[in-house]
Amino acid sequence: MKMARSPHAFVRGSTAQFYDWLDARGGHAPQGPHVWICGDCHTGNLGPVADAKGRVAVQIRDLDQTVIGNPAHDLIRLGLSLAMAARGSNLPGVTVALMAEQLVGGYADGLSRPHPGRGDETAPKAVRQVLRQSLRRRWKDLARERIDDPKPVIPLGKRFWALSERERRAIGVLAESESLRRLVTLLQGRPDGADVELADAAYWMKGCSSLGRLRFAVLVKVRSGDTSETCLIDVKEAVEAAAPHAPGARMPRSQAARVVKGARALSPNLGDRMLAARLLNRAVVLRELTPQDLKLNIERLSRAEAVRAARYLAAVVGRAHARQMDRATRQAWARDLARGHSKALEAPSWLWNSLVELVGAHESAYLDYCRSYALQAQDG
Repeated sequence: MKMARSPHAFVRGSTAQFYDWLDARGGHAPQGPHVWICGDCHTGNLGPVADAKGRVAVQIRDLDQTVIGNPAHDLIRLGLSLAMAARGSNLPGVTVALMAEQLVGGYADGLSRPHPGRGDETAPKAVRQVLRQSLRRRWKDLARERIDDPKPVIPLGKRFWALSERERRAIGVLAESESLRRLVTLLQGRPDGADVELADAAYWMKGCSSLGRLRFAVLVKVRSGDTSETCLIDVKEAVEAAAPHAPGARMPRSQAARVVKGARALSPNLGDRMLAARLLNRAVVLRELTPQDLKLNIERLSRAEAVRAARYLAAVVGRAHARQMDRATRQAWARDLARGHSKALEAPSWLWNSLVELVGAHESAYLDYCRSYALQAQDG
């Protein structure tokens, strides 16, 4: 249902198809330095993320597809996502062309300034609104949003399902582990010696990505002296990435360790709050959800906001890549990216041609998906 809502929503669920389409084009994107990439760099996977001390920055917020690969793939996927958001906002093709220009400029900014100072760039209105919301949020906001109740109980129903005895025992063992205790006491100045105990847990149904995988919401109590605090832990199975990795890339064998290592390289605010573990003989990633972690919603944009958003978000991705490169590598990669642009247009031909072809392939796949969904709904 979620993927049928709009062409932009369909982008989020079509990662494997994206790489099939890209491969069918013959690999015209330049080959960048081998660094950790997001692998699924659409706009919904960027947003405000809090670090262990509660400081907030806009970074990549979902690293399930992270691999050591070609950074150009992140740039193309972000461009496709922005193009579909523009079309969903009824913006003309001229705006998409302008967004492509700013995409390259913003990414180059990020490459040149991997560690910008505060106020180095002005966020577009849509981003500023989410940042303000993020900074105001508290536990009760997170609880009402995620579990519909600030009390330390997970309400069973459409989103949360009861656990089997085997699942509950396994989660109980995980909740009592020293590694989980260290993870939750890392955040927000909690005492190192705090006790952690399981309060409640349930299977978490979160869209199509949860089907066939382990996904649990786990509430734990953190106790220290007379104080007690409730934490919500997301436990998510890690599976093989659809994003192609660079030939010969040395990545952890464990899919969960791969996700955590990629997150720490690309999004330190999030990566430092993640833990790779085993649960029911599967690799899982644990992270405490904080009220400040939000995704960007840019479904409706004006022309000016769309162009500014393209530059800003591309800079976020550029910085994530640049932190893994030395200065000489960043400069060489910036030169490679610029090849193929004309004097009139800054967007290189490889990027523009990729976006044109991918938008066409995406629109066709989206309509086919909607037709299948409509037929299934009719039969049901």
